[in-house]
Amino acid sequence: MAILEVLTYPDERLEQISQPVEQFDDELRTFVADLEETMRAGPGGVGIAAPQVGRTQRIVIVDVSVKPKIKHNGRMLLVNPEIIEWEGYAVGREGCMSVPDYTGNVIRAERIVVEAVDIFGAPLRYECEGYEARAVQHEIDHLDGLLFLDRLVSRRNDLFRRKVYQKV
Repeated sequence: MAILEVLTYPDERLEQISQPVEQFDDELRTFVADLEETMRAGPGGVGIAAPQVGRTQRIVIVDVSVKPKIKHNGRMLLVNPEIIEWEGYAVGREGCMSVPDYTGNVIRAERIVVEAVDIFGAPLRYECEGYEARAVQHEIDHLDGLLFLDRLVSRRNDLFRRKVYQKV
């Protein structure tokens, strides 16, 4: 396994729209292992998307289980994810490994249902809420070439310079 280089804003590759995964082979599984190692090596990393390391495929990993007292589904590897239901809205603070110096307030759905497949192509379905739902939506945005900066409530009042990057 290897730790991959994380692209940072304003790298234009972060704006690319990712393509669906069509080949479920050993190369995909090796990449996913490297992607997860990269996420876990970063400070505070609870999610990562393939485009953040320069691969324009629809792959995300989300694992908020390291945060205490948060309802979660454990580690979720989502290939070709799609949010099929959402409910409620809430403003919350987000950060990103690709925007290491800032955090910002973003409106997201409070509850979602996401469908995807695993690294073998088997179907998955998760119901997520709160922080986990926010993390899944954040990572799926990367697949569509969006950063949390694109969803700020207000660029003037809701973007904050990060004081310290907390290791979870």
